[in-house]
Amino acid sequence: MHQGKAIIFSAPSGSGKTTIVKHLLETNENLGFSISACTRDKRGRKEENGKDYYFLTPEEFKAKIDKDEFVEWEEVYAGNFYGTLKSEVERIWAQGKHVIFDVDVKGGLHLKEYFREKALAVFVKVPSLEVLEQRLTDRQTDSSSSISQRLFKAKFEMSFESKFDISLINEDLEASLKKAQDLVDTFIKYGTITV
Repeated sequence: MHQGKAIIFSAPSGSGKTTIVKHLLETNENLGFSISACTRDKRGRKEENGKDYYFLTPEEFKAKIDKDEFVEWEEVYAGNFYGTLKSEVERIWAQGKHVIFDVDVKGGLHLKEYFREKALAVFVKVPSLEVLEQRLTDRQTDSSSSISQRLFKAKFEMSFESKFDISLINEDLEASLKKAQDLVDTFIKYGTITV
């Protein structure tokens, strides 16, 4: 099987990692998106099973844990599990592509540890917590208590920034997209990045 590389984008919620990953997928045919498994409910009608996430019941998720079917998994919030299925990585590598991940900070660190030298782990961040709060508010997908919870978690997640290969400050989107592309190109070509 093709042993591709693993490109990991992690960030506190609302930092823009999903926008960056979607752009990279649209502009790079050699990348395949790793669809995470989760136990949360779908958000609105937009999300599709097998496209946005694999939506599992807590019982189904725990059965896959017992069978060692995850590269990494965690209980992000009480009763809310997220994880990366080994079968998902194998599916993408079998297509001759490199796998790209859009995961939270803890998941990103687990993936970096699992894939080791095959991984590029990018920490996406915003210039400040105030900017992050504004972005979360502007999305209009979370309640004020949910935003407060996400900001509290973001402060904690920022303490792990130094454990990633490189940080990407997402202040100007166009510049961030270009920087992300440069990082991916360099890593795929040389297996390393220059900081």
